[in-house]
Amino acid sequence: MHLMSRSYKTFLIFNNLFLVLLTLLCLFPVINVLAVSLSSSAAAAAGEVAEWPVEFTVKSYQFVLQSGQFTGSFQNSVIRVLTGVSLSTIITVLVAYPLSKESHVFPQRTMYAWIFVFTMLFSGGIIPSYLVIKQLHMLDTMWSLVLPVGVQVFNILLMLNFFRGLPKELEEACLMDGASHLQTLLRVYLPISLPSLATIVLFTLVMHWNSWFDGMLYMNHTDKYPLATYLQSVLNKTSIPQTEMTVEQAILLQSVSSRTVRAAQIFIAAFPILAIYPFLQKYFVKGLVMGSVKG
Repeated sequence: MHLMSRSYKTFLIFNNLFLVLLTLLCLFPVINVLAVSLSSSAAAAAGEVAEWPVEFTVKSYQFVLQSGQFTGSFQNSVIRVLTGVSLSTIITVLVAYPLSKESHVFPQRTMYAWIFVFTMLFSGGIIPSYLVIKQLHMLDTMWSLVLPVGVQVFNILLMLNFFRGLPKELEEACLMDGASHLQTLLRVYLPISLPSLATIVLFTLVMHWNSWFDGMLYMNHTDKYPLATYLQSVLNKTSIPQTEMTVEQAILLQSVSSRTVRAAQIFIAAFPILAIYPFLQKYFVKGLVMGSVKG
């Protein structure tokens, strides 16, 4: 029997060992950053921290959470994610639904689909995009970070293919009962599209949370930076800036180092994604595969 053959068992053993090794390689940097953030400055500076904290302390987290710029950037990122994910999801659903219809229902659907695909392959570039944002007076506003990426063509194609895979009898039954297309979309299609919706929400959430370059490009004031842009600017500095530091922060700074503080900032920034991902992961594979069947 093929499943009981010695070569297949050997393959399974090496395959499992390889996957365990790959998992450890992926997890070790995260564990190391967490351990450094919970270690003393002396242990971190001496390079004694690997996978476990040395001389456990949470002073780096106290220092980070007392930083007004960090908390302000964190708040900016939360607002960006809530606004950007909501806007992008609404646009994706409203565009994907009509494009999923047959040609005799929506004759121009192929032309519109190719227009969207063309924008995915070719863009105007950084300078034209910056000039457009500037002419629209959106510099230093949250809209400069949300509107240019509001239309995610890949997510539209994913949702479009998911809608096409749904039984046509559902739509026919709704239309025969007198429902409009909007009612059919809201009351029938969306409730059964949860896996695909969760997938595009996760894609958009991660994109907005980790994006830093557009914040650097469109924001002229550091107090309006999203968290990823703030962290990128901090990580490029060789020491922690001591200007505008409170007395409590100055005292805490004596017991922490730039390395432990940056490790704490990185882990706090990654924590929301790590906390949300397990709740969306159960929909992730199903939504991605179902949306790609007819791709």
